[in-house]
Amino acid sequence: MIGERQLLKMLFDAAVKAADPLNGIRKHLPNPPANARTVVIGAGKGAAQMAAALETVWNGPPLSGLVVTRYGYGCETKSIEVIEAAHPVPDEAGLSASRRLIETISGLSEDDLVIALVCGGGSALLPSPPEGLTLQDEIALNEALLASGAPISAMNVVRKHVSTIKGGRLAAATKARVVSLIVSDIPGDNPAFVASGPTVPDDSTRHEALAIIEQYRMDLPSAIIAHLNSQAADAPMPQEPHFARNEHYIIASAGVSLRAAADFARSKGVDAHILSDSIEGEARDVALVHAAIAREVALKDQPFTKPTVLLSGGETTVTIRSKGGRGGRNGEFALSFALAIGGTGIVALAADTDGIDGSEDNAGAFVDGTTAQRLLRAGTDGRALLERNDSYSGFVAIGDLFETGPTGTNVNDFRAILIR
Repeated sequence: MIGERQLLKMLFDAAVKAADPLNGIRKHLPNPPANARTVVIGAGKGAAQMAAALETVWNGPPLSGLVVTRYGYGCETKSIEVIEAAHPVPDEAGLSASRRLIETISGLSEDDLVIALVCGGGSALLPSPPEGLTLQDEIALNEALLASGAPISAMNVVRKHVSTIKGGRLAAATKARVVSLIVSDIPGDNPAFVASGPTVPDDSTRHEALAIIEQYRMDLPSAIIAHLNSQAADAPMPQEPHFARNEHYIIASAGVSLRAAADFARSKGVDAHILSDSIEGEARDVALVHAAIAREVALKDQPFTKPTVLLSGGETTVTIRSKGGRGGRNGEFALSFALAIGGTGIVALAADTDGIDGSEDNAGAFVDGTTAQRLLRAGTDGRALLERNDSYSGFVAIGDLFETGPTGTNVNDFRAILIR
């Protein structure tokens, strides 16, 4: 008989397997140009694995190029260079990688082809501050965005207007046709929001970026505000002729992964329901809604009949209330959820599909109806942990971290709630 946590882990594995970029790359593989070059560029926490997958199915002349991924996320490739840089806080390696990406494609001709491999994490991995700004300014921006509680879509509107590579600018650096193959970690799967759209422009403006900064009360260096108040911050628009030949495809997404997990649950005799693949909001608040639904099922068999699994995805956020706490948004969700379900027969897993929740070494955490009491027995109070954004410390204390290592893909949050 499959144990409860084992089943939840198997659901996670099914979701990650469905997000393997190989099938999507094979389906949308562009034809090699005749008598011209094909150059590969890319960025994200799964970019190296995407590059390796591309090499296995490519049937044209030898590929060249480079992709950027997070430290420790690289893998072996044949001819595509893999560079590692820092995430979630940018560093000099990422700055150098951004320059090299632009240099790699800037000299290509209209006959050449660029294949761009883009996935979540690319925003931090591609720092490229405009003239007058520094890497430290971009680091300050990134830290303010991560602490603001703003949804990822809003963060990326700001990021792409404080960059020389995001917001379609990387694609604008070449005369070649650009085909972007994208693993989406964005609620709604807007391709221009994944990694802040280095090869896919959108219609957002610097004025919207300024409004977001004001709305979320971000304290940013004066140089960034001055830049956003100047025309230098204007990003290219999708309707510009330069982008007319380009194409982009979403090759993996949260929706596909959640459907795979639901199918797997049903194959094991457990009913499954997908609540949504694009949930946003404060992790602790999203957890309360999930807990309310789970309690309703557990106590009243509505709106679903138990036993069942509730699945959801998307990208929640965490507003940093106390410095020094450890743990990412899935840990925060899990802790808040555990405090809200009481002693009911509910077991849940909240994890990031890339294998790393925030800046720690775990993907997420398991919780059940005994979590809150076990935290108290371990000498720590769950509500106090939540107040200081310190979910990681609590789950370490009771041995409930979920650790997978890098998965090679990224379709963001995965939540599975089993109601016995």
